[in-house]
Amino acid sequence: MNPVGVLLCTAAMIVLGNSVSISRLVLNYPTLTGQTLRYAVATVLLAALVRYAPRLGGGPRPAGHRRLRRRDWTLLAALAATGLVAFNICVLAALRHADPATVGTIVGAAPLALALLGPLLRGCRPAARLVLAAGIVVVGTATVHGTGTADAVGLTACAGALAGEVAFSLLAAALLDRLGAVRVSAYSCGLAVPMFALAALVAGEATRWRLPTAAETAAFGYLAVMLTVVAFLAWFTGLRRLGVERAGMFIGVLPIATLVSAALLDREPPSAGQSVGVLIVAAGLAIGLGRVLPARQPSRQIVDAAPVEPEHQQGVRCG
Repeated sequence: MNPVGVLLCTAAMIVLGNSVSISRLVLNYPTLTGQTLRYAVATVLLAALVRYAPRLGGGPRPAGHRRLRRRDWTLLAALAATGLVAFNICVLAALRHADPATVGTIVGAAPLALALLGPLLRGCRPAARLVLAAGIVVVGTATVHGTGTADAVGLTACAGALAGEVAFSLLAAALLDRLGAVRVSAYSCGLAVPMFALAALVAGEATRWRLPTAAETAAFGYLAVMLTVVAFLAWFTGLRRLGVERAGMFIGVLPIATLVSAALLDREPPSAGQSVGVLIVAAGLAIGLGRVLPARQPSRQIVDAAPVEPEHQQGVRCG
């Protein structure tokens, strides 16, 4: 177990959970236009970090890594398109055809998907302990969210959001060893800006464009700095230290952080069922953070780049 990785992944999910309450302040602003502004501001801040602190979060030395290869650009564009743009669009579509409980429960299955797909894409056998732990985290997440309803469109959009959530970590993991957390964050956010702008035009938001109010400006500033720059750097650094399978389990912290934030702001304590869900998530994390025996080494490697350095894998990496 890597304590720094654990703290960083937990911190990223806490920031994300707390940001849900902040997002209430921008509900009346054109959504995709707001996302464009948010990622544009974040890109400027991250570009400054690329210039002055490129190794923040344990990135590689600048020498020999300044020019991005075609493969890097392809993965970064896929990361921006799926993990940032498509994820947000699918969540918005899902909320129109499903209640928040259904959306949260389906997207909350991401830890199990990462526990299975992470090692399989490296040609490894998934570790039984991590799969079990991720499954427990998913059950706890579903318990926190509760049950809900959705039509066929809503379920499809939820599945798309889940795919985007999984792709966000899997694609980043393939880039972090070569580029580092700062550059992956900066380039993916920069690529997402024109994608969000195009989506806003297609959605007809150009006719509804206006300057944000003072409260909306403050909220977008918080979302750009904390939710995008700080949370992305924390998550990607923790992901690189823990590996995609273990880091993915901390997605289960998100509904807990959201629950606590809402309880404090609304002055309404969580229900008994939600409290049980928190305990289930904690149990899954405890199981998953234990030492995992090495998986059997396959005959050949499927993917040439593993996401995490060997000393942080503790037997998850193979080949």
